[in-house]
Amino acid sequence: MRHDKSLFERVRENEQLAEKFYKVEMKILATLNFGDFFDTLLKEISDVFAVPFVWFSLIADTEVAAMLQECRAPRSRECRINLVDRHQLQRLIREDSKTQLVNEQLHRYLALLPRDQHYAVRSMALAPIYLDGELIGTLNQADVDAHRFAPGLNTVLLDRLALKVSICVSNVTAHEKVQSLACLDPLTGLFNRRVLAQALKREFDRARRYDTPLAVVFIDLNDFKLINDRYGHDAGDALLQHLAEQLKHYSRTTDLVARYAGDEFVLVLPQTAADQADQLMVRVQKELKQRGLRYGENQLPLSLSYGVASLPDVELLSAEQVLKKADQALYVHKRRSKVHTVARHESAELNAD
Repeated sequence: MRHDKSLFERVRENEQLAEKFYKVEMKILATLNFGDFFDTLLKEISDVFAVPFVWFSLIADTEVAAMLQECRAPRSRECRINLVDRHQLQRLIREDSKTQLVNEQLHRYLALLPRDQHYAVRSMALAPIYLDGELIGTLNQADVDAHRFAPGLNTVLLDRLALKVSICVSNVTAHEKVQSLACLDPLTGLFNRRVLAQALKREFDRARRYDTPLAVVFIDLNDFKLINDRYGHDAGDALLQHLAEQLKHYSRTTDLVARYAGDEFVLVLPQTAADQADQLMVRVQKELKQRGLRYGENQLPLSLSYGVASLPDVELLSAEQVLKKADQALYVHKRRSKVHTVARHESAELNAD
């Protein structure tokens, strides 16, 4: 009778365990946001199964790792996702795609542990995660109890969870790509006008609330139509792409670079005063003009004009007004440049006479 009771208890425990796995699976299947998926999964496993250490080890040169790095991750996520070398991970993980349980020679797996985190673990479960049939990393669980993930234990539910996670990674990655396409300019890869409007409103509200500076720079390529007419539209596209890359190079991670329309670009610079934005653009102007762009056998000129608007400015009551003022400042700058150019030409002609 004691044997039957023990069997019944084991069946009940297995049912409860399966219910926990089902709960986690339903939670992650309902999550489409790319960053939220990883946060939700790690938290659910930790909470539902009372696992003290749960994290991802992702191969550094995969698409998923690159997309995660582009996200502005909270500190909690950074601590639980570790980027690893592909060959290093492949040496540690079996090729049968099954969850690997280890509680001996754990020093061999130190590279999988999150950096700057001290995990005093005595057993680990390493579940391979795949995207389109390619190994991209492992979902890892660890405990101070050496028997929690001891080799020989049944890993069927862990394997099933890993399969569901792989499916979800595929779903959220595809969803993120669609979202990105809706947010990015197809030619330059910069944020588009729609994202600019949203980001500028957010930064405007933040600057007003905390009384911090905010600069907006409206940029326009000089003589872009002439470049298209002389060298062709492919050359013009190459010049726009080059300028986009250079603007990203000169910007900080907190800045936003967007293509507004045609040959017009906008920089949103939080925590930046007008004079600082002006100093930046003078340097950008000078360096880009000196280098230009080599396109085939031609050296394309790269000259730009810009206008700056900034907070604090009591006259600017909305994000739209900030952008409009920067646009107006741009055209004032262009008119002055043309006047100076005409004056130089007239002076040169007089000297020649």
